[in-house]
Amino acid sequence: MIGVPMPNPRDSIIANLNQQLDQYFGQGRAVEEVAAGVSGEKAAMFGTSHSNKLRIGRNKQAPRLKELADAGKTVIEAAKEMGMETKRARLIARENDIKFPGPP
Repeated sequence: MIGVPMPNPRDSIIANLNQQLDQYFGQGRAVEEVAAGVSGEKAAMFGTSHSNKLRIGRNKQAPRLKELADAGKTVIEAAKEMGMETKRARLIARENDIKFPGPP
């Protein structure tokens, strides 16, 4: 209607939520505590098998990259020696907790 103030939508949402909570607890239900890290959601919905195949390939290169890091090579030198991009070497290092000396 014209001239009648509109109700605040937030107030109606809160009132509806409170009504649903009263119904839920009024039927004898209780709050369930879900353990940390437990959910039904996956990080990626598509391409997980492909991502896993790529990760397996990177994991095959990780031991050699670790050897080079332990020998004192920087990530750039190790990537050149292995014939790969530095971005890929950094990804492998991050996934496998490999620490390189010098600048990242």
